[in-house]
Amino acid sequence: MGRKCRDCMTRVPYATLIATLMCCVGVGVFCGTMYRGTTLTLRLFDDVFKLRIKWDQEYRVEPVQLTFMVVGAGMGGLGLMILFVGCLSTGDTRNKVYRTWRGRVGGRISCAIFMGITYLLSLAWLLMFAALIIVTLLYTLAWFQCMHVPHNECIDYNQFSFMFPAGTPEEDKRVCSGERKLFCKDYVNHAEIMFILATVSAFLVILSLVHYLMCLAANYAHIKDQEKFMDLQEIQFLHESEMSTLPKDRF
Repeated sequence: MGRKCRDCMTRVPYATLIATLMCCVGVGVFCGTMYRGTTLTLRLFDDVFKLRIKWDQEYRVEPVQLTFMVVGAGMGGLGLMILFVGCLSTGDTRNKVYRTWRGRVGGRISCAIFMGITYLLSLAWLLMFAALIIVTLLYTLAWFQCMHVPHNECIDYNQFSFMFPAGTPEEDKRVCSGERKLFCKDYVNHAEIMFILATVSAFLVILSLVHYLMCLAANYAHIKDQEKFMDLQEIQFLHESEMSTLPKDRF
């Protein structure tokens, strides 16, 4: 029983498993916080700045929810596939799966394809991380304005007119006392926390993707070395066969 347990433990790709856990946690937190933060931002635009979104209230959050569901499912599926490749490239499983030439070529091609996909996803998540930093900074600035602008004065966003559609009235770019609590307490405060968590989770996903790249590169090298190892075994087998056919000297 103990030997079987040790054999099973040697077949587990621990590095890929850790990367998969990081990816799943990061993507899960990212999708949840981004869904909540995006919903709060859309409501803020409607209720405070009177920017009417053309979606109906019934269908407003469905496209956003569907987007993050697709992101979560796609990243989860990718993580499981890379974990499966890691299992095939670890321990005695590698010796059984990649014994043939076609198996080794297929394993190397699959590792190369996943490395390309992971590299492109890393670039996409880096862009997302940069965008989240900008959004988080904007919400942080809005929160500082809520804290330091006197309550008898309006918070003026006319200096950020480039963020509003053309033709937006100047009074709609100000947050005055009547909308102060709605803007600061109900929307900015909660949305800032959501986007901070989303930024941290995006960074965690980037770390997991970098970890995936290292694991896939190592698996590619292991499969390539397996080919050399099989060649050495064949040479040794041929050498032993030739030695066995030679006549033995008798004294």
